[in-house]
Amino acid sequence: MSLLTKAPDVPAERTAARTPSYRGSSAARQIAVLSGRSLRVLRDPAIVLPGVLEPVLMLTVFSQVFKSVSQTSAFPAGVSYIDYLLPAFVVSSAVSAGLKSGVALTTELNNGIIARFRAMPIHPSSVLIGRSIADSVLSGVNMVVLLVAGALVFGFDPKGGVAGAAGCLLIAVVLSWSLGWVFMAMSSWLRRPEALQPIGGIVNLVLLFASNAFVPADSLPGWMSGFAKVNPMSRAITAARDLSMGHFSAGTVLTPLAICLVIAALTAPLAIRSFRRTT
Repeated sequence: MSLLTKAPDVPAERTAARTPSYRGSSAARQIAVLSGRSLRVLRDPAIVLPGVLEPVLMLTVFSQVFKSVSQTSAFPAGVSYIDYLLPAFVVSSAVSAGLKSGVALTTELNNGIIARFRAMPIHPSSVLIGRSIADSVLSGVNMVVLLVAGALVFGFDPKGGVAGAAGCLLIAVVLSWSLGWVFMAMSSWLRRPEALQPIGGIVNLVLLFASNAFVPADSLPGWMSGFAKVNPMSRAITAARDLSMGHFSAGTVLTPLAICLVIAALTAPLAIRSFRRTT
């Protein structure tokens, strides 16, 4: 008789049942962890301070350079220039924040962070949603600092009070969130920060200066005035400005919000699909 005996066959079903498997945490948990990871930049002053100080410095320059515009007949009567200008800067900073979402994603695509995520049971959409939420929070913090600095240093006095300023902030944050999806879709396609930043800078420059940010649209030259009236940034600025001044109009406010939601609904699936193919 042989000393070696054949082990009894174990059904494959029982073997699979004994083998533990880890499918990863829930999507909500993944998004929360990834959002918290991106928000850790708040601990680094070297990263946070430039983003906070840049719009404040720009506000200082433009509020003084274009201050004489408020003396022209085309300017709204009884409105100080800082009350007219600051909501536009809040909206402009939202566009810059959306661009930073795309640049940050391209950086992580090239430094190996995303490659590490691939080795984990993380859904690709959780990575993008987490970044979108974190960047929206960061942009909101920067905008709050801008509004507070405007009130304390430049005399910003919104006639709509705290509620009007909060409405202005809401418009800008939603815009930043929707544009973040646009630039993340572009970053997944371009994969290079040096390619994305010039494109985003040109878009922001054209939309900002060919809008009603600094002067009323009717004060611009003929062709530029027509473009400013259909410029999506002008619509967002008008909504933010009306809310801060206490002039609530459902059509003026809801239209840019609806446009932002449509932009996000169209570009978020494209960003996730492109990101999945890239990784």
